[in-house]
Amino acid sequence: MNNGYKTKMIFAACALCLFACNGGRDGRQQGTAAYRTDTVTLSSRTLRSGYTATIRGYQTVEIRPQVSGQITDIRMKEGDAVRKDSVLFVIDQVPYKAAHDIAVANVKSAEAVLSTARLVLESNKGLLEEEVVSEFDLQTARNEVMEAEAKLALAEAEEKSARNNLSYTEVKSPVNGVASMIPYRVGALVSSTSGDPLVTVSDDSRVYAYFSMAENQMLDMIQRYGSLKHAIEEMPEVELKMSNGQMYACKGHIDAVSGTIDESTGAVSLRAVFPNKERLLRNGGSGTVLIPSVRENCIVIPQAATYELQDRIFVYKVVDGKAVSTRIEVFPQNDGKEYIVESGLKAGDVIIAEGAGLVREGAVVEPKNTRGE
Repeated sequence: MNNGYKTKMIFAACALCLFACNGGRDGRQQGTAAYRTDTVTLSSRTLRSGYTATIRGYQTVEIRPQVSGQITDIRMKEGDAVRKDSVLFVIDQVPYKAAHDIAVANVKSAEAVLSTARLVLESNKGLLEEEVVSEFDLQTARNEVMEAEAKLALAEAEEKSARNNLSYTEVKSPVNGVASMIPYRVGALVSSTSGDPLVTVSDDSRVYAYFSMAENQMLDMIQRYGSLKHAIEEMPEVELKMSNGQMYACKGHIDAVSGTIDESTGAVSLRAVFPNKERLLRNGGSGTVLIPSVRENCIVIPQAATYELQDRIFVYKVVDGKAVSTRIEVFPQNDGKEYIVESGLKAGDVIIAEGAGLVREGAVVEPKNTRGE
């Protein structure tokens, strides 16, 4: 072997040695990274689950005419606050006044016929004793009295019906509330079979928010409180987010739960009631009912500290300076930013707080900005 060949071998060996040394140092640097870590502690959280709701007035009444005729007067404006028993519409009263007058006259006539029949009966009783009339004549007089009484009863019933029909020409509000838009104008012909109501009056001094909850959520609630009755009685006050995204100032409470499950949706209907003294909420509106759920002494971690694999949730615990993948179970409800951990972690554990999806199992962790230290 000549000297030139030996020289080349020496240089090659040195180069390989230098590469190996540099590679090993670079590998250690690449295997160690600075991660933001958190020390797990116990805390309390209030979670709010939102449910889309439809707003309804405490009492909403469609006011329809009970008699037919032309509207001759409208005594309220659209959107007015109306009082119970106030007259809202007047339907042409002329034919109904005439019918009532006729009915009154028929009553008076029937009363006169009955009075005459009774006089004849009394007279026949005396004549029968004197044998002027027969028993047949007396019985005939009795029958005429009975017939006159029946005709009077019929006339009185017809008078009552005519009086009621006349009163129905003044359409009154059965409740206190706020009037809707009016689809009719003076001169319009209306009847009890008209498609649209004259007006809708909604009593919205308080309002109902109707919403639905999945069956499994309802079962969780019943198991948490022991029974449906206790759930309604002990459930905390609920809030309402209005359609403009703002929170309604007054809190409400759930006062009714449907006794059946909708087979088509698998959901249960609930009703929350809210005060509405300022009349800010209107019948037919929409919003989101927020139901709070308070969790005491629980473990809360940021969602950025987790990653999912096959519908399971994992975090990286820092054990002896290395990242160890750990499966956790979380509370079903969350606010989109944090998880409440029910198992898999305990107070004092150190976890990688963000970027969990980029961490590799066994990575050497250099803690940075550790919370709780």
